[in-house]
Amino acid sequence: MAVFSKLEVLNTINGNGIVPVFYHPDVALCKQVLQAVYDGGIRVFEFTNRGDGAHLVYSELLAFVKSNLPGLILGIGSVVDAGTTALYLQLGANFIVSPIVNAEMAVTCNRRKIPWMPGCGSLTEISYAESLGADIVKIFPAEQVGGVDFIKNIKGPCPWTTIMPTGGVRPEEENLAQWFAAGAHCVGLGSQLFVKDVHGNLDFEAIQHTSRIAVEAFKKHKK
Repeated sequence: MAVFSKLEVLNTINGNGIVPVFYHPDVALCKQVLQAVYDGGIRVFEFTNRGDGAHLVYSELLAFVKSNLPGLILGIGSVVDAGTTALYLQLGANFIVSPIVNAEMAVTCNRRKIPWMPGCGSLTEISYAESLGADIVKIFPAEQVGGVDFIKNIKGPCPWTTIMPTGGVRPEEENLAQWFAAGAHCVGLGSQLFVKDVHGNLDFEAIQHTSRIAVEAFKKHKK
């Protein structure tokens, strides 16, 4: 069962605004990543369902977060069907992110009052997702769909829409300022947040620093 209520998840996203998106099969490495972004001030994290046995890694990470990182809300992404959604809800997922709009997933999440953030690429998809109960819609891949201008044009006729662009968002103040000025509610940050050293290994100190820059940019530039 989820540790955080739907309202707690949505309020934390509203106040923190930066959602890292990450997958790795090594549990120990994932724990170090979670610690780094947590120390950088991030309080929402999307682990992605991408590899075989990802649900086993996720289960261990939920236990680690509960014991060591108070206030960090751990959700799951890259989920595309109701069966997988139910699996992660049973494990204790606090929110579900998908690259698509799937009505069966919406029903599954709504029954348990778990936030569901579907991927959309048009205003029609956004409207449909909202009719299914999506409080936040994910624009993916954000840069390819239309970037900052796409969000501006959506917010014109639909100012109530809460949008999370993912894909092409960079953890730099100037870039984040553009997304938030356009009307982004929060942003998903992928590989560019997870800085590597010259040897190609994750640099946890740099990840912490970059996380802090991103959170500060959100607080400074979010409308």
